[in-house]
Amino acid sequence: MNDAEPLRIRPMVLADCDRVSEIRVLGWQFAYRCLMPQPFLDALSAKDDAERRRAHFAQGDGSVVNLVATRGTEIVGWVAFGPYRDGEVRAGDVELYALYLDPRHLNTGAGRALMREALRRCAALGHDRVYLWVVRGNARARRFYERAGFRADGAEEPYEVAGVLVPELRYVRELTR
Repeated sequence: MNDAEPLRIRPMVLADCDRVSEIRVLGWQFAYRCLMPQPFLDALSAKDDAERRRAHFAQGDGSVVNLVATRGTEIVGWVAFGPYRDGEVRAGDVELYALYLDPRHLNTGAGRALMREALRRCAALGHDRVYLWVVRGNARARRFYERAGFRADGAEEPYEVAGVLVPELRYVRELTR
């Protein structure tokens, strides 16, 4: 790892799916330790995730934007956003679906850069606000989102993981164009 290399953000391509899935699994195992059942986290498979991701990526209609952060040739993080989902119904606002870094690249500026670029693109697409859901007990992520201008709006939903309800809070940020 060389955090001295310049950080670049670019659109994700199909060939990135394996590394993005590895980052997603590492991110879940790091961020949700003690917040979700450990056997569930231990069983996460980057290979299985990559298969699903390739299928979704190939069938995408362009409404979901996936960006990766790279240092040199290494992908160090990933962000995805698209139409806000109210259940399975798309609403008019935008939702940040995921923002994950390889845990070795935390506190390097890569997460902030991914967030800035995602918010810039959301505003450029004409959205007035962006939503996201965060696990209530994930204090690190909540601080990150709050520093990026998000605030909890009072909505809360349980997310079921291996038979355990994990409470998620909805955050919102107003955008300026």
